[in-house]
Amino acid sequence: MGALPYDAVLCDLDGVLRLWDDHMADLDRAHGLPAGTLAAGAFRPERLHPAITGRVTDQQWRAAVAEDLAGVCGSADRARALCAAWSRQTGRVDHEVLTLLAAARRRVPVVLVTNATTRLESDLEALGLTGALDAVVNSARVGVAKPDPEVYRIAARLAGVPVQRCLFVDDTEPNTAVARATGMAVLHYRQADGLRAALAPLTGRPAEAP
Repeated sequence: MGALPYDAVLCDLDGVLRLWDDHMADLDRAHGLPAGTLAAGAFRPERLHPAITGRVTDQQWRAAVAEDLAGVCGSADRARALCAAWSRQTGRVDHEVLTLLAAARRRVPVVLVTNATTRLESDLEALGLTGALDAVVNSARVGVAKPDPEVYRIAARLAGVPVQRCLFVDDTEPNTAVARATGMAVLHYRQADGLRAALAPLTGRPAEAP
């Protein structure tokens, strides 16, 4: 085989390797709440950003979300029950993506780069992903979150390669835009076929393979 196009693959978790389906909408319905209630409470920037930059723990974040939702849920107990049900969710692994990344790992380092909270490590264990990547950049542990350019530089250093020799894979366009600005090759992830094509020079698998 010829020269490789990348010397490392940096890959997002949620929306790429881990899928959530409509779990929040399902919880809203199960608790008799309008669609979008839980997501709006959990992902407000003033709540989410401290959690994904490690200024508060995952437990503190979820407790604060429950407090915020007490009014709309009708009581603090109902809000805590909703957040407890949410906290039991860990999503599911996209095994097609995992297989592609495992094949790429035989040629180059693969680093997980994710905006996550302090419970990421336990989630990876629950999903069977502990040790499935060469390194993990968890925003809550490094103190900065995508799309801060420092996240991409940290990931490249962990991979041991220059940023210009990295392929960055993420399902969020602002994240890929900043990675591109740092000099990385990027894949704005939409489905596994696109990842298969991007990794074909590393995996030796045809882009159209099932």
